Amino acid sequence: MLLRTFGWSFGVTAAGLAAAGYFWQGKGLALVAILAVLEISLSFDNAVVNAGILRKMNPFWQRIFLTVGVLIAVFGMRLVFPIIIVAVTAKLSPWEAVRIAVNDHDRYETLVTNAHPAIAAFGGMFLLMIFLDFLFEEREITWLSWLERPLAKLGKLDMLSVVIAMVVLIVAATTVATGVPLHGTTGHIDKGETVLLSGVAGLVTYLVVGGISGFFEDQLDDEEDDDEEGGDEGAEAAKAPERRANAARVAGLAGKAAFFMFLYLEVIDASFSFDGVVGAFAISNNIFQIALGLGIGAMYIRSLTVFLVRKGTLDDYVYLEHGAHYAIGALSIILLITIKYNVSEVITGLVGVVLIAASYWSSVVRNRRLGEGSEQSDDDKAEVKSGV
Repeated sequence: MLLRTFGWSFGVTAAGLAAAGYFWQGKGLALVAILAVLEISLSFDNAVVNAGILRKMNPFWQRIFLTVGVLIAVFGMRLVFPIIIVAVTAKLSPWEAVRIAVNDHDRYETLVTNAHPAIAAFGGMFLLMIFLDFLFEEREITWLSWLERPLAKLGKLDMLSVVIAMVVLIVAATTVATGVPLHGTTGHIDKGETVLLSGVAGLVTYLVVGGISGFFEDQLDDEEDDDEEGGDEGAEAAKAPERRANAARVAGLAGKAAFFMFLYLEVIDASFSFDGVVGAFAISNNIFQIALGLGIGAMYIRSLTVFLVRKGTLDDYVYLEHGAHYAIGALSIILLITIKYNVSEVITGLVGVVLIAASYWSSVVRNRRLGEGSEQSDDDKAEVKSGV
């Protein structure tokens, strides 16, 4: 199973490192390898969150995620999207942006870095909404029960997560977005309007893509519930055409739900990749080295996502999703802070690793305690199940 899941990742790694060595010799090979490791270390929490969504999809859409999704992640988000951002923010034609990216690495780095406030605001708000909706959702199993249970009760207030996200965005636009240093100069600029517009765009994107996906999921659940309703045997034959029509409708809804969940996954990946793309300039300003290194890392993140789904890891270690969402919340705040201040990728990576490691260890402890079921009463098991 390991080779089947990670086979493409291993193959792409070998081919990518060989190409890096051929075109850029030993130094380029080392830079690409470092970028790949950086992407993997920064995005493990992304894999856990993706797995929570991907396990709702059938094998066909899981394969789409590993094939078409990888092409979008590598070429779209790591190569094409930064060029588009440069063209829009610097008011250049797409061809001029491509020319700068290929031939003038220093200027390209400056333009991408100066576009970072808009990128960080969009990605930060999208990720913040994921975290807030998770935090305010009522669930049977909680990790930090002292925090999650009261917040789940507050979550019954309509649009609470949107209100909090907007407050955070306004605070960011009026604080960290003022006096933003311009890369390559000693000057500063007020990016409040840019941050506000980009943050609203990230919020709207989350509401639209996530809302449509949730709508089709709910429709699918309703159709499946109706289909499961029984009847007497005599009526079964008469209902056969209706059941076939229902089955076709359910299949259509499943396809639509999976499609929008796929889009949702791609936007999540984009939000995670923003920070990695900008941070990669600390290692290299060659667009192709960055795309190759981050692309290799993206392959492993996708393979790891599928591996977690097929192994049922999230069912076995029930607090992993909690830890990953807390890491997403931390990353969203870090992204907003980086609008003005530099935050080391080491700190960003360590925050995610520590939170996921803590949630993993809590899951292990929970499983051990539940494993002593013969020595526990039902009340004790219920207490363990609810978290710490």
